Amino acid sequence: MKITTRDMCLCAMFAALTAVGAFLKIPVPVCPFTLQTLFTTMAGLLLGSKRGAFSILIYIIIGLIGVPVFTQGGGFGYVMVPTFGYIIGFCVGAFLTGFITERIKKLTFLKLFGACLAGLAVIYLFGMSYYYLLSNYISGGTPISMMNLFYYCFLLVIPGDILLSVIAALLAKRLLPVINRNSYDN
Repeated sequence: MKITTRDMCLCAMFAALTAVGAFLKIPVPVCPFTLQTLFTTMAGLLLGSKRGAFSILIYIIIGLIGVPVFTQGGGFGYVMVPTFGYIIGFCVGAFLTGFITERIKKLTFLKLFGACLAGLAVIYLFGMSYYYLLSNYISGGTPISMMNLFYYCFLLVIPGDILLSVIAALLAKRLLPVINRNSYDN
């Protein structure tokens, strides 16, 4: 994968937007609702699979080395925070969203929205699995039942994330032709 200066700037921008998105949140018990999903999904849609995932990987590395860019701080110990699985899911979700988008021949809202939903499903798969395993088997903290996990980590936040996916698909429908046109101008 050849990375140009333009690519580096876009990856850095989405890493920064994801960090900002961590602090734009609606407090929900157990698992806060943030705007990170919007920015990680947009990274996949606009940058593609590899660059989108790379931008989120930059965000993760910055957080793990100690910069407080995650919703509850930063540092390597953050891997023991039950919501860290969502952060891993952001990277994989951005990759999948970008992978699907790269294969769309004719950009339509529904196809882009489908790519967003696929990435969102991966985010929730990683996030909820990690949360359940860490809470019940690893951390020794308060265990969470499957019912509470489903309620707090899915039902309460999924409507907002679906709305963010709609917004991401609408934005990508307008921005992708411009970005693709400008990438050939260089």
